[in-house]
Amino acid sequence: MSEISNILSDEHKNILLVIDLIIDKSDKIQSEDKASPLSKDNEKFWIEIVEFIRNYADKFHHAKEEEILFKEFCKKESELHCNPVEQMLYEHDLGRKFVKELEEGIKENNKEKISENALGYANLLKEHIFKEDDILYPMAEEVLDEKTKGAIIKKFRDIENKKKHEKEKYLNFVEKIKK
Repeated sequence: MSEISNILSDEHKNILLVIDLIIDKSDKIQSEDKASPLSKDNEKFWIEIVEFIRNYADKFHHAKEEEILFKEFCKKESELHCNPVEQMLYEHDLGRKFVKELEEGIKENNKEKISENALGYANLLKEHIFKEDDILYPMAEEVLDEKTKGAIIKKFRDIENKKKHEKEKYLNFVEKIKK
């Protein structure tokens, strides 16, 4: 595994920790009385989850994939037996729809909508991450030359430097929920 895969897969590990918590909290919501409102703590939790997904999983992690890796990967499309990028982009968009519906569920205090969309997102991302880690990233490592890989890593580092405080905030969030 090269540095590109390591960087993105490490970010996936953080996302998967949050996904495990999403699944746990969604299961608990399903066992609650649907008519009773969310507790303030639960509402705060779901708002923080939406914020993490939008800012860490999407604007930080998916931005690296969509704006950098996928673009370089697609330049080599003629050398590929298949190109999974279109499917990955579709899944990113589908994830955003789940998050939008999750946020609406929070605003509506609709436990069923929260649980349904949180689980939809979690299940999608678990499969999505597997596809990227085990299919797309190895394909990219194989087809991209060393110069391109170096340029991608530099761009990744530039994003990390520009978003250093946001990254730290969300890594601290992940550490907090691991406890």
